Amino acid sequence: MTGPQIPGLTAELAAAAQRASMPDFTRWQEMIKSAGGCEQPVRLRGERVTLDGETGELIESYTTDEEPTGYLITACGNRRASRCAACAEVYRDDTYHLIISGLSGGKGVDEQVSAHPRVFLTLTAPSFGAVHAHKEKSGQAQPCRPRKNRPLCQHGRPQGCGRRHDGDDSMAGQPICADCYDYPAAVLWNAHAPELWRRLTLTVPMLIKAELGITHKALRRQVRISYARVIEYQRRGLIHFHAVVRLDGPDGPGQAPPSWATTELLERVLRTAAAQVEVPVPHPDAQRPPLVLRWGRQLDIQPIQVAAELDGMADKHVARYVAKYATKGAEDSGTVDRPIRYATQISSLKVSEHARRMIWTCFTLAGLPEYQELRLRKWAHMLGYGGHFSSKSRRYSVTLTQLRQARADHAAQAARQAEGLPEPDPNRNAVTVGRWKYAGAGLMHGEHFWAQLARDQVQRARRMRQQLTERDETPKVS
Repeated sequence: MTGPQIPGLTAELAAAAQRASMPDFTRWQEMIKSAGGCEQPVRLRGERVTLDGETGELIESYTTDEEPTGYLITACGNRRASRCAACAEVYRDDTYHLIISGLSGGKGVDEQVSAHPRVFLTLTAPSFGAVHAHKEKSGQAQPCRPRKNRPLCQHGRPQGCGRRHDGDDSMAGQPICADCYDYPAAVLWNAHAPELWRRLTLTVPMLIKAELGITHKALRRQVRISYARVIEYQRRGLIHFHAVVRLDGPDGPGQAPPSWATTELLERVLRTAAAQVEVPVPHPDAQRPPLVLRWGRQLDIQPIQVAAELDGMADKHVARYVAKYATKGAEDSGTVDRPIRYATQISSLKVSEHARRMIWTCFTLAGLPEYQELRLRKWAHMLGYGGHFSSKSRRYSVTLTQLRQARADHAAQAARQAEGLPEPDPNRNAVTVGRWKYAGAGLMHGEHFWAQLARDQVQRARRMRQQLTERDETPKVS
């Protein structure tokens, strides 16, 4: 919809004023607020009915035909902050609660879990070529890659760099010499990183069994290894794994592990497993031996404590750190946040040259039969990585589905109270059936201003709740 611009207003504010004058605006504004100010809300048409499962009596019904808008709005649910800041904030909060409940208890997890051995593990990628880096010492930027006598690589380019890169320097993460950089190996490492992680989780219990001299069955009767992890893209386009790893009793977080299951044991076997795990893959050059993919040499393992004053990382700091990366993607390393369909698009992408070459490499390797199962063309925008950004073991803590259902139940209860409707009878066998049809997505003319306003209000309220929660919990921690 377009119309004459109101004098004295910008085009955006004029469009917002026009949208506010429409008869369905009040109801639309309620919907967009309930969606948290979603940047790309989904519009649905359809109906929902709730029936008595025994008698077939109609308990409640809803249809979008009765809506002034003619449709229902629901949030897109995208976890990427680059795609929808509102839904990413919700996802970040959910991830925080998922992580912290597995560290301190709550959300159905026994509070005694805070006494279990647990560490914060960071696994890195190996080097596939020298890259520019931001280095600091005592708050001062240091030379990137100083080299005596200024040696040259086989392509006639300097092997070092004497510049002092700022933290936001676009050169950081870019290869010193792009022709020396092993792009095929880098892409294949990203693609096989989930398999490296899987093999690590299988190796850890094997090492514990070997150290104790017991069978797998005996180990399962005494201890369970739980984890929750996320990935982080480095500036060089390769990923890090950040994980909380915990030792429980055989029944999970509600049961203490045996006395021999210590933080020191957990750290020791994780270091050994990270050094041992490898994944052999065919080399792009069939005449050369297979590539053997391993974790990088930089490995960090820190014990997780209840409070920051203790020797280790505080559980709340770990939860915030992990949740921060749950909403980030490969775009932080200079690439795009959407799939690339055709190779002809690559040359015109607004990405770093390093990312462009990794994307080209994905398309090139995708044509080789030995890599077809990796689906590298589909994951080219992710620089080859096709795994989950966050995952957890079955009994680490509450699930995202449970958190979302609790939020939906809370919203439904608030809506019933606002409309003066009675609470549902818990003893009644109610069956709800819905039929929905996609009617579009995104914000229409004049709606961006109001969605941003709703988003700001929701985020302010969220920050206030967080501050109040932290203030109330501070005495407990100290």
